[in-house]
Amino acid sequence: MTQSQTRTAADRMELEAGQFVKEIGEAGDDEVRDAVEDAIEESLAPADREATADAVLLWFEEGDDDLADTLVDATAELNETGVIWVLTPKVGRPGYVEFADISEAASVAGLASTSGNPIAPDWTATRLVVPKTDRRNSTFD
Repeated sequence: MTQSQTRTAADRMELEAGQFVKEIGEAGDDEVRDAVEDAIEESLAPADREATADAVLLWFEEGDDDLADTLVDATAELNETGVIWVLTPKVGRPGYVEFADISEAASVAGLASTSGNPIAPDWTATRLVVPKTDRRNSTFD
């Protein structure tokens, strides 16, 4: 993948300079990480860093910990308008996760999901958000 194609991944995730982005998960794609860091002009922060994020990149593969529980934890990392990007292997790749499983876990965690978008040769990103009605009823840091 060329650098310009990878930058498109960051653009597709709507990440831009000045945003604070946390990363959760052991898997991943270094080219996507580099593109995100280039786009936000900062390094990705680990989940244990004490600050709320504009976005969380959650690398998840079949067989990882319970996705719903992980999403609940990731939600606590977000600021009021933050989003979670669940990054999973594409169809046919080892560790592939069905969109229906992501959608179900998102629902359990109180999140709304959109369709998956390919962001790299081996990875798909699914955008999850706290529904607007829940944002009005929640307290964010």
